[in-house]
Amino acid sequence: MRLHHVQVACPEGGEDEARRFWVDGLGMTEVDKPPALAGRGGCWFRSYDAAGEVAAELHVGVEEPFAPARKAHPALVVEDLAVVSSWLSAAGFEVDVSQRDSLPGFQRFHTFDAHGNRVEVLSPSG
Repeated sequence: MRLHHVQVACPEGGEDEARRFWVDGLGMTEVDKPPALAGRGGCWFRSYDAAGEVAAELHVGVEEPFAPARKAHPALVVEDLAVVSSWLSAAGFEVDVSQRDSLPGFQRFHTFDAHGNRVEVLSPSG
């Protein structure tokens, strides 16, 4: 078994703010939704490894009524935590490092997307 994608939600019309977080803040690439699903709104993002293979896929779906996921969250492994932290900060997103060393074998931080969904970003330590 392998994970295909993770989905988070946004309110109707929230796609541009989602793009600001997932593309500008985290460096993911937006990909087209299949035509049969495009009419539902939302947007899809991917990250690729050095070989060009999909390393992570995240879907943002429109949900009404909308409520952000404050506890449940995707956790993304990155090579350079400082670089990603600086991208997020430059895009105007808060980076919480209060639990930086609380997960053995990793350094991490938490942030929230433009709609208040929790996101964890981590990198192997050592």
